[in-house]
Amino acid sequence: MHSDFRRLYNQVFSPELYEQYRNRLQAVVGPVPYRLAESPLFIPPATRDRIFRYTQEIIEQLAEPERLDRARTAVPPEYDVPNQDAAPDVMTVDFAVVRGPDGQLDGQVVELQAFPSLFAFTMIQARIFNEMVKMPEAAGGFHCFAPGFDFDSAHAFFRRALLGGFSPEEVVLLEIEPDKQKTRPDFVATQELTGIEPVCVTEVIREGRQLFRMKDGRKLRIRRIYNRVVFDELQQKKPPMAFKFTDDLDVSWCPHPNWYWMWSKFSLPLLDHPSVPKATPLSQLQEVPTDLERYVLKPLFSYAGAGVKVDPTAEDIAGVPADQREGWILQQKINYARELFTPEGHGVAAEIRVLCLRDEGQRLPQPFMNLVRLSRGKMLGIDFNKGLDWVGSSVALWPKAG
Repeated sequence: MHSDFRRLYNQVFSPELYEQYRNRLQAVVGPVPYRLAESPLFIPPATRDRIFRYTQEIIEQLAEPERLDRARTAVPPEYDVPNQDAAPDVMTVDFAVVRGPDGQLDGQVVELQAFPSLFAFTMIQARIFNEMVKMPEAAGGFHCFAPGFDFDSAHAFFRRALLGGFSPEEVVLLEIEPDKQKTRPDFVATQELTGIEPVCVTEVIREGRQLFRMKDGRKLRIRRIYNRVVFDELQQKKPPMAFKFTDDLDVSWCPHPNWYWMWSKFSLPLLDHPSVPKATPLSQLQEVPTDLERYVLKPLFSYAGAGVKVDPTAEDIAGVPADQREGWILQQKINYARELFTPEGHGVAAEIRVLCLRDEGQRLPQPFMNLVRLSRGKMLGIDFNKGLDWVGSSVALWPKAG
C-alpha cells in the first residue's frame, strides 16, 4: 500500500528470505499452526493515523452511558461475572483496507471485540521483520506501534498493562487446553515478554473467594487473570472446573469477561461513525433487502469467522430461528482495496486489527499496535485461501520516525 516500500521489498524478496523469516519467528514462539504471509503490509503514516483515530472515536462512542446501557443487555445471565470494571483493559477493532471517497486509503470496520488478540506474537513478528527488512529510505527501521512508542517502551507498556501491579507468578493466562490452541505461539510469546504462564481452566483450584494453581509443588495464589477463554468454546467443551466465571472471586481480570459480550459485533448497530458499515440485528429487520449481494450475514458471538455467510440468501435469513435472531446481524458488505501487489502482480486484500490497551489510571483503552491478515480469497478465512501464497498472518509497518 506504500508503493515505494512495496516496490523495494518485492525486489529483494525470495523464497529463501521467506523461509529465513519463518524459521527465525518459530525459533522464538514454536511451531505456528496457521499460515504466515510472505510480507509485512507497508502503509503510509497518514493511513495509520486515520485508522487509529477511528478506533479512538469508536471507543469513545461505545463508552457513552446510553450505549453502555444497551451493550449491557448483551451479557447472558449465565455468564454475568461480578465486579465489572468501568472499561475493558483490552479492545480490538478490525478494519478492512479500502479506498475512501477521497481516493485515499481508508478503513471500514469489519468487527470489534473487547478480547485479547496476538499482542506478544505480533510484537516479536514485527521485530523480526524489522531486523530483516533494510531500506535506505527507512534508515531508522520499522515498527508497528502508535506514535510515541518504540519496541522498548511498547514492551514495557504491554507488560505493565497485563500484570496490573502484580508479579508474573500471581498472574495467569487462562485458557482451555492452552497447548492445543492455534494461538499457542502467542501464549509462548506472552510468557517470553511478561513472564505470565498459560494455565488451563481445569488446573485452577478454588478456596473460598480465592484461586490458586500448582507449580513445582508449590500452591500459588492467582491474583489476576489474563483471560483468553472464548465462551462459545467453553459452552461446547464444558471442561471440569473448580470455579465458575460467575463466582464472586477475589481476582482482577484483564479484561473483565463481561466486555467480551458488550463491546463486540453486538455493538455495531449502536455505532454512528463513517467507518462503520450499516448493520441491522435480524430481530429488527423489517424486510429482506432486494440487493442481498451487498450484505454479509454474521452471528454476533462466533469466533474466527465461524458461521459468517458472505453471500447470504433470503433462505439463510429465514432459517435463523426467531429466538436466535437477536444474535445475528445483516451488515453491508465491504469492498476491499486489493492493492498490496505480489511480485507476480496478484492483488492482495488486507485487514488491519488495531490492538488497544488500557494502562493504570487511563479511562479507556488506547490504540497501541496492530496485526494484519492478508487474503486473496473471497474472505479472510483459511478456507477461502487454501493453496494460495502471500496470504495469512502479518503486520502493518511504518518507519520508526513516523
